[in-house]
Amino acid sequence: MEYKLNEIIEALLLSASRPVSVEDIEKVFPENPPSREEIRESLRSIEENCINRGVELKRVSSGYRLQVRQSLSEYVAKLWEERPQRLSKATLETLSLIAYKQPITRGEIEEIRGVTIGTQLMRGLMDRGWIKIVGQRDVPGRPSLYSTTKEFLDYFGLQHLRELPELPSLPDLKSLDMELPIEDIDPKEEVDQATPSLN
Repeated sequence: MEYKLNEIIEALLLSASRPVSVEDIEKVFPENPPSREEIRESLRSIEENCINRGVELKRVSSGYRLQVRQSLSEYVAKLWEERPQRLSKATLETLSLIAYKQPITRGEIEEIRGVTIGTQLMRGLMDRGWIKIVGQRDVPGRPSLYSTTKEFLDYFGLQHLRELPELPSLPDLKSLDMELPIEDIDPKEEVDQATPSLN
């Protein structure tokens, strides 16, 4: 069977609604699949071919994806009638604590933030697929432990948690809040904005 591997992989990347792994690529060949090294070499070739284009090949936790270059996002955003809402400060702080302190309980997050976290805030992060319950803390009440997911890494363009910026170099939360164009949880559902923690 003859095929142009680069073209097939590029077509897969363009048509997929999620990152595509090397294993995913292998599965599309019913017989005589290319080796994993051949697939990786093809991906490197596609990455090089994108250097002077408006799209780039990005490796994230779940695999590879073709995406608009970040430097061009402001132009692409003009195609959409409505600007997506941004993450609230409460949501961003909670997500940051889970990312940096995982696994962590809701009570521990509330203790650090000094406010009670609304149920809708945690549910919203779980509905997005960014956090998950990975167990229970071995203390009275056995509170759930939360960690981030591969979807979290994929969304923020990361392969590993170690790629998160060092805490001393993080910009202030207000500037982060302005830079993340993501749909927000309804602020009315975020109890933690004004409710002091009981912990």
